[in-house]
Amino acid sequence: MNESIQYDCNRGCVRTSMPETGEPQCTYRAGCCKLADHNWLKGAEDGTFADLFEVRFKNTRKAIYRNDSAQKIAVGDLVIVEAATGHDLGMVTLSGPIVARQMKAKGIDPETAEFKKILRRARQFDIDKWVGAIAREQETMVGARRIAAELGLEMKIGDVEFQGDGSKAIFYYIADGRVDFRQLIKVLAEEFHIRIEMKQIGARQEAGLIGGLGICGRELCCANFITSFQSISTAAARVQDLSLNPQKLAGQCGKLKCCLNYEVAAYLDAQSRIPRVQGPLEFEDGPAWLRKTDILAETLYFSYDKTSDAELFPLSADEVREIQEMNRDGIKPESLKEGVEVSAPEFITSVGDDSISRFDAPKRKRNRGRGHGRKGRKEGKEGKNGAR
Repeated sequence: MNESIQYDCNRGCVRTSMPETGEPQCTYRAGCCKLADHNWLKGAEDGTFADLFEVRFKNTRKAIYRNDSAQKIAVGDLVIVEAATGHDLGMVTLSGPIVARQMKAKGIDPETAEFKKILRRARQFDIDKWVGAIAREQETMVGARRIAAELGLEMKIGDVEFQGDGSKAIFYYIADGRVDFRQLIKVLAEEFHIRIEMKQIGARQEAGLIGGLGICGRELCCANFITSFQSISTAAARVQDLSLNPQKLAGQCGKLKCCLNYEVAAYLDAQSRIPRVQGPLEFEDGPAWLRKTDILAETLYFSYDKTSDAELFPLSADEVREIQEMNRDGIKPESLKEGVEVSAPEFITSVGDDSISRFDAPKRKRNRGRGHGRKGRKEGKEGKNGAR
C-alpha cells in the first residue's frame, strides 16, 4: 500500500503526492462524501442550468455556484470560488439537470437567487496552499478547546474548517445557552493569525459533521442524506409501540433517533383502522382480554386470562369490530376458541438486554452437599489404599 495516499472522507477526496516532484494531488471520491448525491440524470443533459454547479467543502457544507469563468468545469474538478473575504477552494460534485432538482429540494429559486461565482479551476499553488491549511485544522481545534477552557466558557468546539486560501477559519461549536465569545475571538485571532467565524450547531449537526455508523450498521442518516432536522418526541415511539428505553431510543448524538419519524405515518394509518378496545370481549365461556396488538398486521391478540400470555387468540380488526357490535346488542358469541388457533406471541421481551453481564460466561454451580463430597473423596482414598 502506498503510504502517500490519504483518504480524506471529510471532503470526499483522495490526496496523493506526485512521485517526481512531491506536489500534492487531489481526486474526487464520490463514495466517501458526507451528504453525497447520486446523479441519476447523468448523460441526460438538456442544456438547462449548464452554468450552475454544486460545490462541496468540508463535511456537510456545500452550495450552488455559477460558473463565471470561460473554463469548462466538470464533476470532480477542484475550483476556486468566491467567498465573503478572499476565496475558497471546493470540489464540483454535481452538474446538469440534477442541480435543478437539488435547488428545488432546498427551496432555491434560480430566477431570484444570487449565486456566488466559480472564478476558475484550481492551480497547483492553490492546491498547495489548501493542503497546508487543512494540515492546521486539527492542532487549531485542540488549541481552541484549550483556550475556551481557560476562559471558562461553557461551550464545546466540535470542528474547525479552514478556508481554501488559509486566511479564515470557521469554528463550529455547541453550547446550551448564550456564550459571550468576544474575548475568545480576540485570543484565537492573536494565537493563529487568521480571521475567525463562530458558527453554532446542535448535537445532531455535530454527529453529521463527525459521521459514523448507527446501531443499524448503516452510515448515520445525518451524515448521509438529512439536511433539515425535525423535532422528535417520545410520542413517535409510543405510536409504534416501542419500549421507552432511553438507551435504545437515543442515537450517537444523545438525542432521540431521527429514524423514529420514518414510519410514524404508516403506523398512524394502520391504527386508524384498528378499533379501540376499552374492555373485554364477552363470550359465552367468559370474557377475553386484549393482551397485544400487531399494528401493521392489524391483528389483536386476546386471552381468557387477564394476566397471562400463555394462550393468545388472534383476531383481525374487522372481526373485533364485529364482535363489539354483537356485544352492544347483547349478543355473546359462543367461544373464542372455536375456529381460532392458539398462537404464541410473535415478539420477545427485551428485558435484560441492557445487563452488562449478559455476555459473561455462566458461573459453575458449587456443590451444596460438601459432606457428600468429602465422603466421596474419603471412599476413593480408602479404595486406593486397599488396592495397594
